[in-house]
Amino acid sequence: MNNVKLIDLPKILDKRGNLSFFENNHQIPFDIKRTYWIYDVPGGETRGSHAFKEQQEFIIALSGSFDVVLHDGKEERTYSLNRSYSGLYIPHMIWRKIDNFSTNSLALIVSDRAFDETDYIRDFEEFMTKNLYKYE
Repeated sequence: MNNVKLIDLPKILDKRGNLSFFENNHQIPFDIKRTYWIYDVPGGETRGSHAFKEQQEFIIALSGSFDVVLHDGKEERTYSLNRSYSGLYIPHMIWRKIDNFSTNSLALIVSDRAFDETDYIRDFEEFMTKNLYKYE
């Protein structure tokens, strides 16, 4: 979990409305290869529930709020995202699930890789087995 971090983005205040941004290798530690968003999540639903072998991600709550629950094979932490100028950097080999979505929430996710089904670990027991070497 040492490499997971909340990153505050630049916030340009203006009476007409505020502006925040992020750029490759400036605010986030990778070049963006893919961008996607999650919205209209029904009450009580969970998204994610997987890890990536190689992919890194940066997640922002552009609107509303949600929790990102992370597990590194040893410990679990929950991050509540609810500010459009602060995001969560998640390196590879961290199990993640997103839940507790508020009404009209919008999660923006950017990653350093294009979609690749073979990069996913979708079984938690398999994930735990692959992480055992870290803590021996």
